[in-house]
Amino acid sequence: MQKMLGLLAALATVGVPVAIGAYPQSAQAQTQGMNRRDDRRDTRQVSREVKHECKANDNSRSECRQTKRDVKQEGRQNGTPNTNTTNTTNPR
Repeated sequence: MQKMLGLLAALATVGVPVAIGAYPQSAQAQTQGMNRRDDRRDTRQVSREVKHECKANDNSRSECRQTKRDVKQEGRQNGTPNTNTTNTTNPR
């Protein structure tokens, strides 16, 4: 009887992970929030590259900052479907 219980325990131990692995994975691995975060990270990286390229061309610091802001703003407007873009605070 104990041999039978041991055999059943071994089958359950091996069988459960195999059964779980047999189910297909979902088609969409990331959530919308993860995709938006990836878009923001990509936009930040592009803006950094633009800023470094601008600095390499011996432009003024303010010109490079403005170029970086423009790239980030474009990413915000085109990269996310957020329709609430009004700024209710005082801009700096």
